[in-house]
Amino acid sequence: MMENEVRLDLTRHDRNGLEEAIFCARKSDTQIKTILDHIYTRKRSCLLTRLNPDQYCAIASTYRSMLDYDETSQTAFFNWCAEQDGKPEVAVITAGSSDVPVAREAIRTLEYFHIKALAIFDVGVAGLWRLTERIEDIRQMPIAIVAAGMDAALPSVLGGLYPGLIVAIPTSVGYGVASGGTTALNAILASCSPGIVTVNIDNGYGAASAALRACRLVKKGVDSDQSLDAQEEVVAIRRQI
Repeated sequence: MMENEVRLDLTRHDRNGLEEAIFCARKSDTQIKTILDHIYTRKRSCLLTRLNPDQYCAIASTYRSMLDYDETSQTAFFNWCAEQDGKPEVAVITAGSSDVPVAREAIRTLEYFHIKALAIFDVGVAGLWRLTERIEDIRQMPIAIVAAGMDAALPSVLGGLYPGLIVAIPTSVGYGVASGGTTALNAILASCSPGIVTVNIDNGYGAASAALRACRLVKKGVDSDQSLDAQEEVVAIRRQI
């Protein structure tokens, strides 16, 4: 019966460069076990999101020993191998410390795909000096993921200071009329700063996926430029000959 409830998309990476992530919220322990069985027998790895501590503890010790689990973001890497650290390619920024779990989900998603992030936390607009202290570091990155709750002003402010792609994450942080992130989402959608894009409330995984797509385009552009430079060098050498 469980086989009818679980059908993994194992060829997604071949189609769009992103493996299927296992969204664990509301999944039963048996469903998670069945998924890990499929992944393990096929000698694959996978990213699990929204895996709460109780679900993690319910996983059999054999599989649990193969998990890299981060409780803050509630993410896990199964049967995964790290690669040598490279330079950061994406800035992941939060307005407040309460936004860190969502930002960590984005960072961990990038890490799973071997993209290093520059983490800059607690630089919200109530203390704007905190952002201006780090703005030059942020400008070194072609892509910035920005997690903010309450009025979500940070993505708009950063949009006036930073030329790269901004992927905003409205978070469910805030009192009363913050409405579980709806106010933050609407504020980003209504932003005066042009060109900001947003994902759904608390969707760190989705923001990282958007950044991964952009990273591939950036790398393609770099490779293309290097190829053109090489061709120009060959032409110059031939002319000298």
